[in-house]
Amino acid sequence: MSTPLLRQPVFNVESLRGQFPILATRVHGQPLVYLDNAATTQKPDCVIDALAHYYRHQNANVHRGVHHLSEVATSAYEAVREKLRRCLNARETREVIFTRGTTEAINLVAQSLSGHWLRPGDEVLISWMEHHSNIVPWQMACARTGAVLKVIPMTDAGELDLDAARRLISERTRVLGIVHVSNALGTVNPVTELTRLAHDAGALVLVDGAQAVAHLPVDVQAIDCDFYVCSGHKQYGPTGVGALIGRASVLERMPPWQGGGDMIRAVRFEGTEYTDLPYRFEAGTPSIAEVIGWGAAIDWFEGLDHDALRTHEDAVLRYAEERATEVPGLRLVGTAPWKVGVMSFVIDGVHPHDLGTIVDHHGVAIRTGHHCAMPVMERLGLPATARASFAIYNTRQEVDTLITALLAAREVLV
Repeated sequence: MSTPLLRQPVFNVESLRGQFPILATRVHGQPLVYLDNAATTQKPDCVIDALAHYYRHQNANVHRGVHHLSEVATSAYEAVREKLRRCLNARETREVIFTRGTTEAINLVAQSLSGHWLRPGDEVLISWMEHHSNIVPWQMACARTGAVLKVIPMTDAGELDLDAARRLISERTRVLGIVHVSNALGTVNPVTELTRLAHDAGALVLVDGAQAVAHLPVDVQAIDCDFYVCSGHKQYGPTGVGALIGRASVLERMPPWQGGGDMIRAVRFEGTEYTDLPYRFEAGTPSIAEVIGWGAAIDWFEGLDHDALRTHEDAVLRYAEERATEVPGLRLVGTAPWKVGVMSFVIDGVHPHDLGTIVDHHGVAIRTGHHCAMPVMERLGLPATARASFAIYNTRQEVDTLITALLAAREVLV
């Protein structure tokens, strides 16, 4: 690789690792090397403790209750809305809508916009590198409304073709849905520039930030997108919780996508009056414990030295890419100059699934397959890849173990 290796991090990674109890696990008798962080990150003790504390001391439904436990749970739950607003620099807390993940947040936007924003002949623009969750909801929205799905092409290196994007964005473009960081390639996309281009054409912009929030500083006001979506479990928090950060002036024009409790002001058989933001989009009992656990993850994450963490993460990724050249027949997939967290690859003559099975016996957890990004595989002419994805607790020593496991697997499989 042409990118030089960065200096060793200035923080104590072993001390950080000590906060993650699962990292002491042994797999097939070997120390766990967890390199599947793009699928989900591991959880520090403070997050696990927050979940247990809620169930032991605060367990009650939020909002409508007047008893003590409900008030305590509601206060803890709503405090996280402000934490997330601050973390992503949303304008106000009513723009923070809790969902059950990035996928639900995208479906919320796609279904709600189908009711009033999209018309026959309109265009929805996405890219070749999207996760399925930022493809299928828009296909469904186009099928409901008669809108047309358009796709920004991708280069062989795994970068968006920005010249093609400029040509595709037009007065017919009503929505741009774009991934901030590719889960299959690690590519960081120029979302601020793309948002500006789409806004100049009068389109709304949704940015899928699921892979970005644990690796990059995210400022939704600087990006200026209309919607930013993410998941707690990709940011060292629990599964089953995510958020939609939406521009209030846009959200106020959108109809709810689900009906039920907590999203209403008044219900009569003749009709229903919906409540204000953000609750009009939060029907039913939410993921209370998971939201509170995510709040603990945000507090923990914001307390770290982010400059040092980014230096460390980038150094580990670049070291992995350098060492990967020692494996005969290995080819990196996704070589954009600006990328984070992901090293996807194939080895000549070896199916990724077989590779993943063998390295698992060395204690190394990687992901194999299409990574819910089948169009990426189609574009690159591959059935699947192996993917090692890194987090702040991964080390160069773990990379060494990965390379040893890959060399051993190649000896068996080739």
